[in-house]
Amino acid sequence: MDYVIQTENLCRQFGTVRAVHNLSLNVPKGSVYGFLGPNGAGKTTTIKLLLGLTKPSSGSIRVLGQPAASRNYLHRIGFLPDVPNFYPWMRGDEFLTFAGQLFSIPPSELKKRSSELLEITGLKGVKTKIGGYSRGMKQRLGLAQALINQPDLVFMDEPTSALDPIGRKEILETISLISDRCTVFFSTHILTDVERVCDRVGILKQGELITEETIEGLHKRFAKNALRLEVTGDSGPFISALKSKKWLQMVEQQNGSIILTVFDLQTAQQKIPSLLAQHNLGLCKLEQVEMNLEDIFVRLVKP
Repeated sequence: MDYVIQTENLCRQFGTVRAVHNLSLNVPKGSVYGFLGPNGAGKTTTIKLLLGLTKPSSGSIRVLGQPAASRNYLHRIGFLPDVPNFYPWMRGDEFLTFAGQLFSIPPSELKKRSSELLEITGLKGVKTKIGGYSRGMKQRLGLAQALINQPDLVFMDEPTSALDPIGRKEILETISLISDRCTVFFSTHILTDVERVCDRVGILKQGELITEETIEGLHKRFAKNALRLEVTGDSGPFISALKSKKWLQMVEQQNGSIILTVFDLQTAQQKIPSLLAQHNLGLCKLEQVEMNLEDIFVRLVKP
């Protein structure tokens, strides 16, 4: 497989704070890669490392086949920060022209690219100065700017986190439109956005990568292996007994139910009734649960 980002045992320490630890990423070419984690997990620090904006404490980074220290790949990438900044007195087309000139794009080609990107991002024909743009319009202009050099790889750091539902929808639709022309590295903590546009994810917890898998693979691994129980009686000893079982991955109580994530569904279904009987519990309900990505994420990052 051809990878556009590869890191090996990447670490970044700030004094005694371990922001990123032994991070080994593999981002396939042509993917929309969701980089997930709770706030403070190290997502933004990782992006800064990949962009060469900060240096690693240890480990290695290759982006588009080049070592990060060389910086030879920077002209082939785009970046949309979580809060893009603009010159408020410019119009959108003027800002894109300015950005394109920094890449020495010929005027005729730059005009063509600007027009195309303004159309893709829904800003074509807008004459309002950027200072009068809504937050969603600014995010879309920031995305157009990130694409002006026709990059092979685009980094997006929390592009939808501060947007209303309409603004989020517009950004996600734009990401879907550009996904056939470049690889997208999409950092976020909004799981519904990931399910909508991403095909692969890496999940970060306290600076460490706890899983890296396709969306389909995550669902196969977790979504079919969850059970919900409703019982009568004191369930405390039963739950304690469950925790010693090799077929159990996780157990939690939720709204009066017991939710089990298991490694072996068939074994769990066979063993649970006898285990309930041993603890003098009545079984009201035993059903398989369909988990979405948010459920899976919570189970993986929960302390």
